[in-house]
Amino acid sequence: MSTRTLRRRVLAGAGALSLALTGGVVALTGPAQAATKTTPVPVKCVAPAPQPGANGNQDYTVTVPDTAKAGETVPITIDPGETPVVPMFTIDTVNTIKAKLLVGGVAQTVTSPPVNSHQEAGKKADPPAFSGTIKIPDGTEGTTVQITIDQVVTDADLGGTVYTTTCTPDPRPSAPVASIAVEALPKDPVTTKLTPNSGKAGTAVTATGANFPAGPVTCSAQLAGAATGDAGTGTADASGAATCNITITKKADTIKIDGSVAPAKPFVFIEEQAGVQNPVDIEVLPGPLALGPKDGQPAVSFGAVTINGKAQSVFGAFNAATVQDFRGGSLGWDVTATRTPFLNQATGHSMAKAQLGIQPSCTVTNPDSPSTCTAGAPGAISGTPMKVASQAAGGEELTGGEFAVGGAAMIQLPPFMFADTYQSVVTFSIA
Repeated sequence: MSTRTLRRRVLAGAGALSLALTGGVVALTGPAQAATKTTPVPVKCVAPAPQPGANGNQDYTVTVPDTAKAGETVPITIDPGETPVVPMFTIDTVNTIKAKLLVGGVAQTVTSPPVNSHQEAGKKADPPAFSGTIKIPDGTEGTTVQITIDQVVTDADLGGTVYTTTCTPDPRPSAPVASIAVEALPKDPVTTKLTPNSGKAGTAVTATGANFPAGPVTCSAQLAGAATGDAGTGTADASGAATCNITITKKADTIKIDGSVAPAKPFVFIEEQAGVQNPVDIEVLPGPLALGPKDGQPAVSFGAVTINGKAQSVFGAFNAATVQDFRGGSLGWDVTATRTPFLNQATGHSMAKAQLGIQPSCTVTNPDSPSTCTAGAPGAISGTPMKVASQAAGGEELTGGEFAVGGAAMIQLPPFMFADTYQSVVTFSIA
């Protein structure tokens, strides 16, 4: 298929999983001025057989703000330009582009929305521009952050089957395709916690915050966004950590240290009610952190391959793995994958040079989940645990939820091996 490598978008199995192998620029918003730069990037593109890959220059046009603050999320627009791959087929697909960037050395990915694509045979693809956001790394105040391209992956959906083309800069990463001057100012002040975060009239509350200028601070209560009149005072130390004391005398739903950016921290006001009081208590116990199904998965067949004296790649699908985090706290988790060698234990034959790769994915399956999850970087599964998905710890915020963890799978076979049936067991673990 044109400019795409075969990949089925699948979800990875849990426990012991057997793999049996037989034989145009969008306008930016915000106060900062936008800067646009076009950079020729030498790339090596890998496309699915029988479509050959290609090497050549690809002109990336990137638009970002001139300036930003450390820790700030800013818009970015990427126009990939014409690719060096010349398709062999005329085809209509739905394409999604994932631009893997290094922003000040920190890996970040900007993903395009799915776009209908009509590709003519013999004509280079020219994907449309797309927009997203990147985060300016912490601790970069007063510096210029360079943005480079680490890899660009294009997924083309053809009737439910996804074909992937991967273009990698040579050398990797690319030369800078954009830069942002980071202001010497500290990060925006934020209110981080209320102690306690509920109470009736007369409750004394301590509000804490971060990134404030050293010196006196004030704090205030609001109801539906309007100040209630309750206010307090405190101080911020040299590190920017602020503490402010306030007494709540009237109904409020949020409290903040003045000068902090939204959102303010929620406060539950308990109103006095006349009559006979009947306290009602309920204890909420933590649930499990589970990866399922517990009894393992059925074997996954990658079909049959005929030896032809050349290295070959075959593609398959892991079965779905579910992650359930019902612990009711602010902890994170990691899902890792390991595998055993490809063997036939009856004959003793092995494929020591065979590689099993995964392109991880992680999606939220319960819309009420308080957390999101992050897929790991593509790579080879081996005897060393490889992170395929994770949920970040929440600090003061609730984490948890239900997720589906997986990814596309590919086995790379050596040119020569014993003709036999081989099996490797992939184990997904959570901690």
